[in-house]
Amino acid sequence: MKKIIPLVIVVLMTSACSNDKAVSGKTKIAKAFIQENAVKINKEKNTIRERFSAPEGYVWIEEQPDSFGYFIENFKLKPYGSQIMKYDGTPIATQDLHEAVFDIDTGSKDLQQCADAAIRLRAEYLYKAKRFDEIKFHFTSGDLVSWNDYKNGIRAFVNGNTVSFRKTADFDDSYQNFRKYLDLIFNYAGTISLNKETKAVTKTSDLKTGDILITPGSPGHIVFISGVCKNKKGEKLFLLSEGFTPAQSIHTLLNPFDKNISPWYSLDVNSSETKTARYFFKPTNFRSF
Repeated sequence: MKKIIPLVIVVLMTSACSNDKAVSGKTKIAKAFIQENAVKINKEKNTIRERFSAPEGYVWIEEQPDSFGYFIENFKLKPYGSQIMKYDGTPIATQDLHEAVFDIDTGSKDLQQCADAAIRLRAEYLYKAKRFDEIKFHFTSGDLVSWNDYKNGIRAFVNGNTVSFRKTADFDDSYQNFRKYLDLIFNYAGTISLNKETKAVTKTSDLKTGDILITPGSPGHIVFISGVCKNKKGEKLFLLSEGFTPAQSIHTLLNPFDKNISPWYSLDVNSSETKTARYFFKPTNFRSF
């Protein structure tokens, strides 16, 4: 369970994802409806871009090599058929709604949940690109915590209803310390804070890999776009990935509602509701870092 800052106890309690059992029951996806994919899946390949072919008539959109989208689409995946594992090393109950598992640790505590999965990949991208000044996230309380401060030994302290910061550790820019910083962010950030520090995407044509679909609050949830293709008319289809509660493997969803394009999704920023394999977003709220 994430720690609570007294001042924002109600807000923080409403910022986590729904649990797996609740969402699976909500969607009520009949197993008979989940059929063999019409889209070719290259099961021997181990990146999003290589594993998932575009549907007939569509082609992958090229991403710039230094972009967040390129980072996601070329992130290493675990072998096809890998299970979604919880932070404690046990498999989740629902294993029939995903097509890929990202090859990245979940940590040993129940911290890296839905919003945290998007934060994790964004932070890892910036860290790899050495864009350290941009690695900063807000707590749900509104306090901004940067990697630059953390690696310089500045720590957050909770005292009653306030959060204060002071230097208590030596300089440490190791990756191990970076993971400790991220666990701190996972502990106090969530769907509400991430919604506030991202920008709205108002046109479907502007959606790109790395953008998020988010419901802030209770129950809150986030999925992120992990691939984009388009046809000659300019119409786009999208791959969606997520983390979940309890903390578990980041994974790419199949599309149980349209087997002809699964795991791709047709999305519309103006839709009143967007259905994904494990969560229904109402209203639709796409945002970009």
